[in-house]
This record gives sequence, C-alpha cells and structure tokens, in this order.
Amino acid sequence: MTTPSPEKLLAGFGVLFDVDGTLVDSYQAHFQSWRAMLQRHGLDVTEEQFRRTFGRTNEDIFENDFPSFRREDYTALGDEKEAAYREIIREHFPAMPGASELLATLRQAGATLAVGSSAPPENLEVMLRFLAGTEHITAATHGKEVSRGKPDPEVFVTSARKIGVEPRKCVVVEDAPAGVSAGKAAGCKVIALTGTAPREELTHADLVVDSLSEITPRSVLALLRQEIQRES
Repeated sequence: MTTPSPEKLLAGFGVLFDVDGTLVDSYQAHFQSWRAMLQRHGLDVTEEQFRRTFGRTNEDIFENDFPSFRREDYTALGDEKEAAYREIIREHFPAMPGASELLATLRQAGATLAVGSSAPPENLEVMLRFLAGTEHITAATHGKEVSRGKPDPEVFVTSARKIGVEPRKCVVVEDAPAGVSAGKAAGCKVIALTGTAPREELTHADLVVDSLSEITPRSVLALLRQEIQRES
C-alpha cells in the first residue's frame, strides 16, 4: 500500500500561528514600548513582571497589573503603547529565525495557514508587510475581532473558522503559556516554542521546540495522525 504524500495528507488541515514571540521576535520591542508608556505616566515595569504578561490583551494587563489606571483610559493608553511598538519594529523588523521558511514549507505541504493574535490590526498589518512569506497566510485574526484574550480560546476558534477548518484539525504554534492554554482549549494540537517562556512552563503543549526549524510537515502530521486516520 502506497503511503500518501505529505501534500495530500496536510490538505484539509490548518496551522494557526501566534504572532508576537512566534513569527516576530517582538519581545524586547514590546517591553521597551511598555516601559516608555508607563514611565510617561509615572510607573514602571520590570522585565520579570512584563514576561508574565506576554500574550495577554492590553486591557487585561491594565486591569490586573496596573489598577491605578482608570478603565476609561485603557484605549488611549493602549494606543500610545502600540504606536511606540510599531515605531520600534519598523526601524528594524525582528523576524523570528526560520519563520518565513516554515510558512512556505507548510503551505507547500498542503496546510492552510492563519495567524491569531491579541494585537491590534495595525500591528498585524506591519507584520504582514515586513515578514517574508506572509503571502502563504490565508487569514488573520486581531485583537479587535475578539472579546476575550488568551488563555480564552476565542482567537484560535475564530482563526480556524476563517480558514474553514475545524479546530480539531488544526495545530497551533505558540510561545506563551497563556497561548498554549488557548490553543488546547480551542481543541487544537499545540506546538510551543521556547524563548518567551522556559520549557518547564510549556509542558501542557503537545510538543515543545527550541526553534521554528524543528517544526516540519512530518511533525505536524504526527500530531494530527488521529484526525488523518479518521479522515482516511
């Protein structure tokens, strides 16, 4: 019996990417922009405090980590921080090593690709403009399209719906513990990338890697094997 090719096997399946810390090495740019915004308002944040917030929505961070801010000011404060972030990454776009190659490889293998992020649409527009390989991405979901941030699964459920693939037939690629939880809650298999968080904080993922180059069509197929067998 002939083994089906990866191109045939991945057709009908999806890979949903987080953006910050996964496709874009934006950790330091976000940290710098948060510090700049907070210092203008008489506050500050340590790197350790910031690391625990990575992947969450601005509103969630304001509410839980900076209670001195008024809720009615959240939007303006978030816009101020995000404008500073975009200014930083436009000067030197920090693509994650292997991101462009991975997008091309998975698309060539038949997967339908999407991105799902709590970031505002303007941030995603910068990513789609500057990151090579984004022509392989079929759909993008940004923070203004969802009402609940990670670890709620809404962003990945929405992304899967946009590409017309059931979440159980999708693999999520994430870097933050909250994002891993979101992907699992959506019903997806999850690959976690170390860097933003250490390996020991990502053990609830189905697979943990230290580099995007470790992700291949074969590793995605291995996670989706049960669904592939069900389809065949």
